[in-house]
Order: sequence, then structure tokens, then C-alpha cells
Amino acid sequence: MAGNHFRDGRPWMVDVAEKDVTTREAIAEAVVVLPVEAKEAVATQTRKGDPLRVSELAGIMAAKRTSELIPLCHPLPLDACEVKADVIDEGVRITARCVTSAKTGVEMEAMTAASVAALTLYDMLKGISKGIVIQQVRLLRKEGGKSGTWSA
Repeated sequence: MAGNHFRDGRPWMVDVAEKDVTTREAIAEAVVVLPVEAKEAVATQTRKGDPLRVSELAGIMAAKRTSELIPLCHPLPLDACEVKADVIDEGVRITARCVTSAKTGVEMEAMTAASVAALTLYDMLKGISKGIVIQQVRLLRKEGGKSGTWSA
């Protein structure tokens, strides 16, 4: 079976058995652009609760389940995960930071955390405005592993 992956086109999980366990960190962001009425409501209690705090919690929960959502991601033990939702001029900037000690990187966990936090914010505010736009989901920084540090 080994070596045939490229010829037959079948998906496979990358073999990380020979890689070293190292501390790895990734930071990702998502920007949620809010219409005026949604921005006014973002700092209040909606019918579902506090939109910022609920979105932060959803992001952390999502990071822990990334391998269940992204088919070829390795399941990783997270040493730390934090998600911050900060009000900015155009809406909300969500920043997710994940850390692991593992054989592969934690970028997908950080990206998943930021994405799900943004989707949760949309869900919390969609009753106020349907014009919410999720944009700029991206990796900001990663550290650790063979490729070292990378910054956007």
C-alpha cells in the first residue's frame, strides 16, 4: 500500500510516525463585518445570551473537535486554546490561539476555532440582521515543527 498514494488518487492521512514531538502554536483570525443594528446589539444580551462570550466558547469547543470536522486532520491533544472576540470599527475581530505538544501542527485547530466562533456570532445576531459578513479567515502565525515560525 505504501507509495501508491499518488498513483491511485485515494486520500490518506499523512504519516507522522517519524516526526518529533515538539511544542507547536498557531494563531488565526476571522473578521465579522456587522451592519449598524447588529453592531449595536453585539455588546448586549440577546435572546441566546452574550454573543461575544458564546462565540468564544464555541470556538474553543470546535478546536477540540477539528479532526472530526476536517477529514484528514490528525487528532491532537490541545495544551491550550483561547479565543477572543473583540469589537472593532467594522464589527468583531476573532482571534484564536492553540498550542499542542505533538508531531504535527495545530494550524487547523486555530483556523477551525476562529471560523466556528465567527459562525456562532452570526447565529447569535442573525435575528437582528441578515447582512452580517464573515471574512478574512486566515492564519496569522505558526511556530514549531520542522518548518519553524511563519507569520502573515
